[in-house]
Amino acid sequence: MAKKVVYSLLACCLLYFLVQSVQPHVVLASSHDNNVEWNGLFSDQGPLYDSALEPTCSTAITLSLRTFHYDATSANIKYYDTADSSFHWVAMSFSNTDATQRFDIWKGTIPASCSIKYYRFQINDGTATAWYNAAGPSSSEPSSSDFYVLPNFSTPQWAKNTVMYQIFPDRFYNGSTSNDVQTNQYSYLGYPTEHKAWGASPVADSGYSNSTVFFGGDLQGVDQKLSYIKKTLGANSIYLNPIFTSPSNHKYDTQDYNNVDPALGGNSAFSQLVSDIHSSSNGPAGHVVLDGVFNHTGTWDQWFNEYNTYPGVTGAYQSQSSPYYHYYTFQQWPNQYSTFLGYTSLPKLDYGASGSAVRNAIYGSTSSIAQYWIRQYGVDGWRLDAAQYADAGGNNGSDSTNHQIWQEFRNGVKSANSNALIFGEYWGNANSWTNGSPSQWDSATNYDGFTQPVSEWITGKDYNGNAASIGVSQLDSWLHGTRANYPTPVQEVMPNFLSSHDITRFGQRAGGDIWKTYLAAFMQMTYVGLPTIYYGDEYGMQGGADPDDRRTFDWSQGSTSNSAVALFQKLISIRNSYSALRTGSFITLATDDTNKIYSFGRMDQNNRIAVVLNNDSTTHSETIPVYQLSVTDGSQLTDKVSGQVYTVQNGQVTVSVQGHYGAILVQ
Repeated sequence: MAKKVVYSLLACCLLYFLVQSVQPHVVLASSHDNNVEWNGLFSDQGPLYDSALEPTCSTAITLSLRTFHYDATSANIKYYDTADSSFHWVAMSFSNTDATQRFDIWKGTIPASCSIKYYRFQINDGTATAWYNAAGPSSSEPSSSDFYVLPNFSTPQWAKNTVMYQIFPDRFYNGSTSNDVQTNQYSYLGYPTEHKAWGASPVADSGYSNSTVFFGGDLQGVDQKLSYIKKTLGANSIYLNPIFTSPSNHKYDTQDYNNVDPALGGNSAFSQLVSDIHSSSNGPAGHVVLDGVFNHTGTWDQWFNEYNTYPGVTGAYQSQSSPYYHYYTFQQWPNQYSTFLGYTSLPKLDYGASGSAVRNAIYGSTSSIAQYWIRQYGVDGWRLDAAQYADAGGNNGSDSTNHQIWQEFRNGVKSANSNALIFGEYWGNANSWTNGSPSQWDSATNYDGFTQPVSEWITGKDYNGNAASIGVSQLDSWLHGTRANYPTPVQEVMPNFLSSHDITRFGQRAGGDIWKTYLAAFMQMTYVGLPTIYYGDEYGMQGGADPDDRRTFDWSQGSTSNSAVALFQKLISIRNSYSALRTGSFITLATDDTNKIYSFGRMDQNNRIAVVLNNDSTTHSETIPVYQLSVTDGSQLTDKVSGQVYTVQNGQVTVSVQGHYGAILVQ
């Protein structure tokens, strides 16, 4: 009996060495012990793990899954196919061991077809099973947050590889004083206009209205400062708050969709601006996105024409026989009608049924507003204001009619320019507009998945300035959950901003601490999505709630002599240099709640990058497990901000980061 035991042991040892001879020098990171180790599991839809993120109907998709070496006995893809409303299984096979020999890569292929699919992974180690999808690993099979396969759905490549700069035109730069709105030039809603000196408070003086305070900023001014935006900062796409003719400074009460407001320079100034943004003579060629206010008009609009602003036109307010009467929903003509959030100056458009006059006027024909500005002026996309509310019959949106409107809008806009960007204003989970069934927006304003959590983590306040604080682990969990809300092509073009024209300034929430702006810049330029700088955030502009968040740009700060501007320039340059920071995988590396250190990795076929962020006020050192990025021992990582070089030992590097700052370690 003793001999049999010895022979069995010898046989096992021989088998072990035979296996090792096939894969020499392999370090067993795990073993077949009926236990799937979650820390080794990873997959997403970055280029290392998904062979076709935006497949056509004829594209088979090969998916990769990472496990610790020798930790899985089998793995499967389980996907739901909307073509037959059934689940299907694909057995995965071992492909290779990574460069560190700590991880195994498994692969499987989902066959090509035109139907939408959702997939998750099943990982087995003997009798133990784990599951993995966009929400991460779990012990039981998930019922939500699967990865998406959306044949023939894509988002613009340029938007995945740009940094966007948002401008409120009246407050950016006065390029021509000849078109300035003067004090008492006209009255709107009972208040006269007020012209203020650059740098004064945007709050109206007594007897005036916040909506009719003007500083003289215009499109000529934007054009004259393009070199600052494109060369100094390196942002090459511009999103303009509304520019169409309107009596207010914010212009969310459209008067004329067919013309740029004369106070902003008119159509000719806009045409020149678009040409110069598209040009590479003043910095990298860029793109321009307009704010489309398509849920409502203003009462001055010719379609409504309450004040007979257009004497030759009979508007809906003037006659029930008006050709525009059915553009709006009247409960009792003429003074009771559906409005946007109860503002009587903002009558709500009635989109009616498919093919209606309003739908054709907004997006349905080649001469429609949404298509005209693309076809005639070369506009590269639309930001959709109050998009959830668009509807028919005075209803408040977020229903089947609303989704039909935006599906048709997408078809119209993409027919004018297939690379146009469409993103909706939405403050929560915008999945129902971005999940590809059917295709509507490319993305949405990322208040929920970036602005709010980043503000609470760094400033201890929500985006409205109220006390709200989260730690590193909470931040990581929040970010992971909100990424899982969206298909990856959507995530990659979600506008990530620190401030906007609708919320308090980040600099205000940070209490004027410029170091918190530094840290926020690191996060903004290395996280998944489309970095969007609200003018002035790059130097820490402060401002409270509307209208204080719309202060004039302080041009004494508009150069790299301002330390924050110089940092933004450097971080944008780093982002532009590495595709991994734009479209690479995202993996959490460290969440140190005690020292307030957050570290994550970005990786693709070109680079492995570890980002380390310190949200404390003092310097801390953190040991980062860069082996999770398949970075090998002995290799070097260079901090592209400080220039410091780190050598990987035992799969790790120890990094020292000063308070409210960061490091970007690139292999």
